[in-house]
Amino acid sequence: MFDIGPDLLTFSYVAYIFIFLCGLILGSFLNSWIWRTRENIQIISSGSFSICPCCRRQLVWYEKFPILSYMFLRGKCRTCHKPIPWHFTAVELVTPILLLSVSLYFLDDIHFSEWYLLRDVLFLTFLIIIFVYDALYQEVLSRIVWPGFFLGSLINYFALNYSFSSLIIGAAVGGGFFLLQYFISKGRWIGGGDVRLGFMIGVWLGWPNILVALFVAYILGAVVSVGLLIGKKKQWASEIPFGTFLAVGTFVALYYASGIINWYLGLLR
Repeated sequence: MFDIGPDLLTFSYVAYIFIFLCGLILGSFLNSWIWRTRENIQIISSGSFSICPCCRRQLVWYEKFPILSYMFLRGKCRTCHKPIPWHFTAVELVTPILLLSVSLYFLDDIHFSEWYLLRDVLFLTFLIIIFVYDALYQEVLSRIVWPGFFLGSLINYFALNYSFSSLIIGAAVGGGFFLLQYFISKGRWIGGGDVRLGFMIGVWLGWPNILVALFVAYILGAVVSVGLLIGKKKQWASEIPFGTFLAVGTFVALYYASGIINWYLGLLR
């Protein structure tokens, strides 16, 4: 039996801590990127990276630590005393957890491929932006979707040897499904951003895995919508940011599509 020595265990713990810290930094950066994009502030403009979203004061060094700064400041700006939006801390906390989960998934695989890990870290970054931006502002950014579409296509086809037919069918099903709804409803049921997002996740997942993402997204969307209606948080005519559910469905399909499809096919036998 293979014996895992203390040196290897120590290395593993250090690696996990390093990945978690990288996730904290990534989450902080994504928060800043999302906010600056919404406020139409140039990404490379001087002093725009670390400022209070309420009074726009430049933050000092001890206010820039993810999560810890929020706790130290008790959730309020030191100057204007307005509450720091809770979603900033949520993103900073969830991002390292997801990044660590993705990394552990591949590091525990004896057939580990660096390209799969790099691809999924890239996908995770895009999905977090899509989820948060759509949840906050009910908009799916084209500047995220189209780069995701092309990068995902190139990596899957050239580096991971996805079949061309799988990518084309996946994109046709994902994008075409929403495009049909868009034309039938004249844009009332679904937005153009969701159509573009459908094409992107189609080439990410390929055929037939795209079906799992759509299935999970619609089930999750239905459950959340019913809960909001019962809780009187939404009305029947209210819009629901469906891009958030598609982001979750895509993440689930990346790792569990095969198992879900095999389980479903087993029910039909």
